[in-house]
Order: sequence, then structure tokens, then C-alpha cells
Amino acid sequence: MFIVKSIYKNYENPQREYDEEVALLEKEDEVYKIVLWNDDVNTFDYVIEALIEICGHTLEQAEQCTMLVHYKGKCTVKTGSLDVLKPMHEKLLSRSLTSEIV
Repeated sequence: MFIVKSIYKNYENPQREYDEEVALLEKEDEVYKIVLWNDDVNTFDYVIEALIEICGHTLEQAEQCTMLVHYKGKCTVKTGSLDVLKPMHEKLLSRSLTSEIV
């Protein structure tokens, strides 16, 4: 039954299918990202602790993000709406971490 629904096309009302696709794209446009940048000041443990406390990461997520920041120079640490991300971004900044919302 699930397969039938997933391949179902609305041939009787193609405009409805189009409207649903547009609505989905508009929802995706509302997704923002917090990007954390590398610095030469903060320790791994400090960054990991901040990601756990501020972004709600698990220990493993925080460690992986911290390693990516260190070796790649930056990492997306959280995605979501601007209303949710802005307070997290401000808390990261208040801990002297370099982040931005994109």
C-alpha cells in the first residue's frame, strides 16, 4: 500500500500536485543553518561542551562537528528556522565561538 501511495500521480487535478510541490519548496526555503568556524583559541573540550549545552548535540555529534571544524575549517552544527537558531547563535557568540547563520 505504501508503494502505491508513493508513486501515485494526481492525473485528475495536476494543479493540486503542482501546488503541493511549491509548498514543499517554500518550506525548504525557511531552513537556515548555523555554521561554526575554526579558531585558534578554544579547546576541543570547550567547543564540545558548548555544542552539547547550546545545540542539544549528543557527545558523539559534538565530537564529530568539532573535528570537522578543526580539519575543514567550518561545519554546519544545526539547521532549522531562524527563530530557533538565533538564540543558539547568540549563545555560541557569547562563549567566544565564531558562528554565523546562513
